[in-house]
Amino acid sequence: MKKLPASIKTEQLPEAANWLAQDADGTWWAFEVEPHCFDKGWYENELGNCWRLRKTEKPDDFRTCLIKLETAHEQQ
Repeated sequence: MKKLPASIKTEQLPEAANWLAQDADGTWWAFEVEPHCFDKGWYENELGNCWRLRKTEKPDDFRTCLIKLETAHEQQ
C-alpha cells in the first residue's frame, strides 16, 4: 500500500472510503469504489460515492496518485 500524504489523516476520511486519488490540479478525493482515470484526474465509479478532501501541491504525475486504503479486515 502507498502511504497517505502527510496532509491527510486516516481519522479525517469518510468511513466508507476505500480509495484515495489526487487529480492533476492537486485536489485529493476519497472514493468508495475504485475510481476511473481521465486526462486530468479521477472520477467516481457509478456504483460508489466520492468526497472532495483538500487541495495540495500538484503532483508530477497524477496517475501515480491512486491509493488503496487498508480496511480493518486487511490490517489483521
